[in-house]
Amino acid sequence: MILIGLALLAVVIGLVSGGLGGGIIAVALLVLATGLYTAVTGRPSWARLTGRKAGMITAGIAVVALLAGAAITLPQQSAPDTAALAELETLPIKGRAPKTGYSREEFGPAWADVDRNGCDTRNDILTRDLTDVVYTDPANCRVQSGTLDDPYTGTVIDFRRGQDTSSRVQIDHVVALSDAWQKGAQQLSAAQRLALANDPRNLQAADGPANRQKSDGDAATWLPPNREYRCEYVARQISVKATYTLWVTQAEHDAMADILDDCGDTPTPTDQGTPSIPPSSGPAPVETQEPPAPAAPEPYYENCDAVRAAGAAPIREGQPGFRSRLDGNNDGVACG
Repeated sequence: MILIGLALLAVVIGLVSGGLGGGIIAVALLVLATGLYTAVTGRPSWARLTGRKAGMITAGIAVVALLAGAAITLPQQSAPDTAALAELETLPIKGRAPKTGYSREEFGPAWADVDRNGCDTRNDILTRDLTDVVYTDPANCRVQSGTLDDPYTGTVIDFRRGQDTSSRVQIDHVVALSDAWQKGAQQLSAAQRLALANDPRNLQAADGPANRQKSDGDAATWLPPNREYRCEYVARQISVKATYTLWVTQAEHDAMADILDDCGDTPTPTDQGTPSIPPSSGPAPVETQEPPAPAAPEPYYENCDAVRAAGAAPIREGQPGFRSRLDGNNDGVACG
C-alpha cells in the first residue's frame, strides 16, 4: 500500500510540474523501475509481476511510454529560435546614415487613401484598433469616438475627436519614418516610401504621450513601457524592415535579439487587418484622396494635407499652439 501511495504521489507531481507529458513520464519511470527489478532479480514486485519475462515486457512498455511523454513535453520547452529572430538575422547591419534631405513629404501625402476604400489611412487604423467605434458620417469613415486598449502602455484610452482630445490617441509609425530614411529608405522609390508610410504593419494607434516620447527612436533607444507587447512590437519592426529592404544598426540588432530571446515562437506579422501597397520599383501611380479643409474656422489639429489645401502654413515645435494642433504623426510637425 505504501508503494502504491508513492506511485500516485509521483503521478501527481509529474502532472503538476510537466502537465500531461510530465505525468506520463513519472508513471513510465515508476513502471520501468518495477519491470527492471523483476527482470534482474526474478522476484515478484509490488505490482505482482512474476518472472523475468514479465519484467522485461513491462520495462519495454515503460520505455515506449517515456518516449511518448517526452514527445508531448519537449515542444513546450523548445529554444526560442523564432521566425522573427530568424528574419532579424537576414537584415543587414550598418551605421545610421545622415538625416540629410529627410522630410515627411518624402513619404507622400500624410494619410493617403492608398487602398482606395474612400477612407484615409488614419481613419482606417483607428477603425482597426479601436472598439465601440462611432463615426461622424454615414459612410463609416471618419472616426468620432472609440476605445483603445493601448498596447504600448497597457492602459485603456477613450478617444474623442476634438481640438483638445484627438491627440490622446495618435497613429505611430512602428518603424519611424525618420529612422527608415536613415536606414535605407533614401534609396527607395516614391511609391515604395508611400507604401511604407501607409502599410498597416507599420501603423499602430497608440497613447499620444508614449508616441511623442518614442519620437523617431529605434529598438535600441525606445521600447513600449508595456513589456508584454515588446515581442510583437519588435517582430513588427523586423517585418517592416525586411519587406522594405531597410537595415539595422548593431545596437538595434542586439536590442531586438535580447527581446526575442524571451519571446518563444513569435512569428513576424504579415497582415494587420487592412490592405497595403506592395513595394514596387516601378513608377506605378497611386491615387490619393486628401480630406477637404473644414468649412468652420476651427484649428487644424489632425491632417496637414487639409492645412496646405487651405493655404495655411505649418506650425512647428516651439511655436504657439503646437501641442494643441499635432497632426497625429511622430515627425514633429503640427498644422495651423
